[in-house]
Amino acid sequence: MPRTILHIDMDAFFASVEQRVHPELSGRPVAVCGANARTVVLTASYEARAFGVKTGMTLPEARALCPGLIVVPGDHDRYIDVSRRLVEIYQDYTPTVEVFSVDEAFLDVTASRTLFGDGESIAAAIKHRVRRETGLTASVGIGPNKLLAKLASGLKKPDGLVRIELENLPIFLENLPVKALCGIGPNLGRALAEMGIRTCGELGRAPLERLTGRFGIIGRSLKAMGQGQDDRPVVPAEEEPEAKSIGHGMTLARDSSRPEEIEQHLLHLSEMVGRRARRNRLAGNVVTLTLRYADFQTFTRQRRIKTFLNDGIEIHLEARRIFRAVRLQQAVRLVGVSLSGLSRDAGQIPLFEADRKRRRLIAAMDGINDRHGGWTVRWGTLLTRDPHKTVISPAWRPKGVRDYD
Repeated sequence: MPRTILHIDMDAFFASVEQRVHPELSGRPVAVCGANARTVVLTASYEARAFGVKTGMTLPEARALCPGLIVVPGDHDRYIDVSRRLVEIYQDYTPTVEVFSVDEAFLDVTASRTLFGDGESIAAAIKHRVRRETGLTASVGIGPNKLLAKLASGLKKPDGLVRIELENLPIFLENLPVKALCGIGPNLGRALAEMGIRTCGELGRAPLERLTGRFGIIGRSLKAMGQGQDDRPVVPAEEEPEAKSIGHGMTLARDSSRPEEIEQHLLHLSEMVGRRARRNRLAGNVVTLTLRYADFQTFTRQRRIKTFLNDGIEIHLEARRIFRAVRLQQAVRLVGVSLSGLSRDAGQIPLFEADRKRRRLIAAMDGINDRHGGWTVRWGTLLTRDPHKTVISPAWRPKGVRDYD
């Protein structure tokens, strides 16, 4: 039986959520941004996009294009909550839902057609429920595989519904630019253009030996993409492989060369990493520090330790040891901390009363924060910090290690 895959892409998700929550923003140019002065546009409403405002722009650039732009700080928790509600709607039509990002998902509805009708009927029903229950619009692409479903969802935004049929595929792909395919970014697109390959038709006809000679093993995948072929399954969250690391990073409000300021950021990040590890009963024995300088030069250093950690303070101490061994060449723009070498239930049983008391304290803090919201209780050195996060990682998932608060 041919597969029927849907790709659901919410329209201007963050901005649309804000317009729904704040009706006075409806129909107005809105940019959702981070909380600090160094922020960029996370997403823009379609009213702002009409002026040329795009994701990734700095606020001065965006305001130069759209003087009447309304800037709204992003609300991480609100978007996560809406995304979870959307996934619940999708799961009413199929259990095979792969969350691709906070505002995108793939659904394999092949086995659902006997219950809910063909792909267009299922897509229309989902769009109707999303609008009724959340007040938001979604664009849905339908195809025989994930590659074509995602391509279709972007063809008639906003509020689109497009199906790509196999019988019309060669004509459809012939003059389609390769950059329209998910997985072919600017660098890969330029490399293909240097070979005289600019359309999917040209990519699909390119000799396999030429592609593998230039790109190695991915040359075979590129040729298949040019022909609209994709055999990847839709993978529900419970079937995804476990994450190999847990990490968090942040861009600083201003470049800093002050060790004490950078170390406070490291403590904040280490606590976030430790909390996620404990929630998933994981511990790790490799701590990695990432630093990005003001000129965007980025490097990492890591430290392997003999015991498994998931205590934020202990992770911080290891990250601080790494940091103090680094001689800064210039001011720091971004810092990151991650924990890898993960193992489940690998924490060492505490032998001493002081260690047992500390473990009970951390468990009590986790319990309060789980009930009343993250960072309700925190260490005194973090009291002056705003723990609110406004950038959601593309790796976010509604449950498991990739979920965070």
